[in-house]
Amino acid sequence: MAKKTSSTKPAGVAAKGKALPKGVSADGRTIRTPLTQDPHAIRDTREKVLEVAIGHEVRAFRKKLGITVADLAAATEISLGMLSKIENGITSPSLTTLQALSRALGVPLTAFFRRFEEEHSAVFVKAGEGVDVERRGTRAGHQYTLLGHIGANTSGVVVEPYLITLTEESDVFPTFQHTGMEFLYMLEGEVLYRHGSNLYPMKPGDSLFFDADAPHGPEELTQLPMRYLSIICYPQNSTS
Repeated sequence: MAKKTSSTKPAGVAAKGKALPKGVSADGRTIRTPLTQDPHAIRDTREKVLEVAIGHEVRAFRKKLGITVADLAAATEISLGMLSKIENGITSPSLTTLQALSRALGVPLTAFFRRFEEEHSAVFVKAGEGVDVERRGTRAGHQYTLLGHIGANTSGVVVEPYLITLTEESDVFPTFQHTGMEFLYMLEGEVLYRHGSNLYPMKPGDSLFFDADAPHGPEELTQLPMRYLSIICYPQNSTS
């Protein structure tokens, strides 16, 4: 078990001459900032309506090309008023109209139906039914239980939620470093957790959210047994 060294600076204290992290005050307290996304917002409930789904895709493809409604109208010989109705899901376009749009936008006709047909996955795991896995660097006494996994999805982000258990037989973690972001939430026990050059004493109820590209891992297992949630997020085109 690693020992604390007196040379390590406490968590939340910036080195001399270094700028404080965004959202942190001089005394180490978090500064509240407004959310950029409303967590309670919902999309138009009409989205499951075929006309609305088609309109959403037509607008998205048009904006991706960087052209105006007028440009698209000229390319397809569809009136501005009709295009506006299509993009707003007010009218049902004919197959001939959809064919003209697909040619002008350079996408297959079936692309307009993507949002209407796509499925949104969910994974439900009952207590004690998570999958025990062995991750890179896993040692004796370190139990990783994967609580769910969704691969390809509309967000472009992979999220891996783990329940990690360290028993009396555990030794200290090796240092981890990987792409993406990670969130820890302590459930039981105590640990001195390292992220980069900072140490964070964590007890039940404490959490830590960080850039996982910096070296991180338990520095000192203060009280065992220990359990915490680890949620790792990274882009679909990379690996954790």
